[in-house]
Amino acid sequence: MKRFAWAAAIAAVVAGSPAAAEEKPGFKDTPMLPGGKWHVHDSDRPHPTVVTPGMAPGAPPSDAIVLFDGTSLDAWQPQATPWTVKDGAATSVPRADGKGENALVSKQSFGDVQLHLEFASPNPPAKTSQDRGNSGIWFMQRYELQILDGYQNPTYADGTVGSIYAWKPPLVNPSRAPGKWQSYDIIFERPRFGPDGKLLRPAYVTAFLNGVLVQNRQPWLGGTVWRKVATYEAHGDAAPIQLQDHHSPVSFRNIWVRPLPEAAASHDFEGEVK
Repeated sequence: MKRFAWAAAIAAVVAGSPAAAEEKPGFKDTPMLPGGKWHVHDSDRPHPTVVTPGMAPGAPPSDAIVLFDGTSLDAWQPQATPWTVKDGAATSVPRADGKGENALVSKQSFGDVQLHLEFASPNPPAKTSQDRGNSGIWFMQRYELQILDGYQNPTYADGTVGSIYAWKPPLVNPSRAPGKWQSYDIIFERPRFGPDGKLLRPAYVTAFLNGVLVQNRQPWLGGTVWRKVATYEAHGDAAPIQLQDHHSPVSFRNIWVRPLPEAAASHDFEGEVK
């Protein structure tokens, strides 16, 4: 009986403790954080949304929009000839003579996003420099992060894999050999424009190639243009993602995006963020 009485006493103490009685852990008697909305450790501050991570590294989390799962390109529209799907990969097809580029364009439009994709350049490699495994990721169909066979393939620095094309070379070159699957994990923040079309904040990109940081919240100069300095032109808040065709059979798999909330981009922006 003494043992049960002791256990009951302990339970009563625990039940009567402040932690047990507190429905919302936190404080209201702490200083206000900058902005004047929340106290430090505020008990009323909303909790983050629960997201289930992918079962394996690189797998889409529960809130991702899967653009290609290895079986269907229904989320995309080819500019001309449909890309092939085989063995879980989508591969660009050669351009038809006189037909121009044959990019793959997402049917859905996006602004700020987290993007994951995996790509492989042709093996054995053919040609050199910009003619070897060339493709690219075009955010909002304007801002290109380069895809290229960067393995022992000299080219101009601002055109190699991991570069903001025609602007910023990657911090390092962590390329794998031709034919090996490689991964991109990218945070893209769209530019912000005022009602008059004036640029209020540039686009930014943070990118990891094969798990290695290659761009660290680097601002874009503007929309990508070959052999010219990029400039901005005002545009909407969302536009498709485009995978470039550059007359090279680059393959892709496991493509997914997460549209990012306002809080992901607004911390350094004094204007209104939509």
